[in-house]
Amino acid sequence: MGERRSPRIHAGSRMKEMMAAYYLEAKNAADNNQKVAWITSGGLVELLIAMDVIPVYPENHGAMCGVTRMGVDLCEVAEQMGYSRDLCSYARTDIGSAVTGKSPIMGLPKPDFLLCCNNICGTVTKWYEVLARFFDVPLVYIDAPFIHDQLTESSVEYVKRQIKRAIKQMEGILGRKFDMDRFTDVVVRSGDASRLWGETLSMCKNIPSPMSAFDGFILMAPIVTLRGKQEVIDFYEMLKQELEGRVTNGVAATPGETYRLLWDNLPIWFKMRDLSERFIDLKACIVASTYLNAWALYELDATDPVDGIARAYASAFVNESIQHRANLMRDIVEQYSVDGIIFHSNRSCRPYSLGQYDIKEMLTESTGVPGILIEADMNDERAYAEGPVFTRIEAFIETLKPRREATV
Repeated sequence: MGERRSPRIHAGSRMKEMMAAYYLEAKNAADNNQKVAWITSGGLVELLIAMDVIPVYPENHGAMCGVTRMGVDLCEVAEQMGYSRDLCSYARTDIGSAVTGKSPIMGLPKPDFLLCCNNICGTVTKWYEVLARFFDVPLVYIDAPFIHDQLTESSVEYVKRQIKRAIKQMEGILGRKFDMDRFTDVVVRSGDASRLWGETLSMCKNIPSPMSAFDGFILMAPIVTLRGKQEVIDFYEMLKQELEGRVTNGVAATPGETYRLLWDNLPIWFKMRDLSERFIDLKACIVASTYLNAWALYELDATDPVDGIARAYASAFVNESIQHRANLMRDIVEQYSVDGIIFHSNRSCRPYSLGQYDIKEMLTESTGVPGILIEADMNDERAYAEGPVFTRIEAFIETLKPRREATV
């Protein structure tokens, strides 16, 4: 068994310590006279960190519920309240947890206010309105217009005005002034962390890859949660250094790596281990993921921090056109020497899943790299059939053999 499994990534232990300390701080916020804001994964966390507000992510918590196999029970609580099963499973999981208090970490701390940005999907708008009513707290909302072609200056100004309004709202909620100098420092650190995360992911361009996307799905927690803090920069410097050592020593994430794959969409959280082991058995390494790459795309210019974050957050991966997404994926395919693409057609995340059939065809035409769609859900096990999914993956890998042999 030891020979067919790669040594664990040691930086993971440091990440666990960081995240445990973070959740402990959030849990004890009220006792320490600190404020907590629940925020969407595409939210402008730099605003909160600059104002000493602890950010808490219901989506991250939803993923933890999925990994610990609590997702279905919590979804059913929300469904019994009248929420459709067609609604995002993160939203149903979160609502079910908020109502019952059930959680792998004994629940999230009550928010003092909410910060929502709709650059990831439209569902978060109504989801956070529900939370605002349930907890009876203010909702700070930022609308990011969809980018059909190019980000226009009028759209940037629109988002900037909302950011300035959000700052005024938070000043009223917190009873203190916003420090622009501190905000600038936070934006600089956030940009540095995003760059380091991108450089860390780029280590997987090496053959064999020192890390798989399954490792990345866990190690991404700090960049999602706490970007803007120095400890995140320190962590990714350490992780990058460790991966460099693995490359030097020829340590592969997938021993005997034969196939290199790109994963599109969110992970299937409740099947992470099973899928990881199945791909290892097939000697297939998922070397890149559009989901992981999303947090490496924040190009933050601290010269004008409000303008910088307006541009960065308006340009979220799923807030841009199918053509733009296909172009980014084409670059990943070419830069990471990808042999095939796994498209997770995620029942819960329609903005992410929309257009996958078209993108698959576009990429095959432009790169010659084939793709396959597997139908599942990130959190709701009832939308997942293991047998058909594994059969399709195995059959797909078989079709890659002639292509791989022709390039060797």
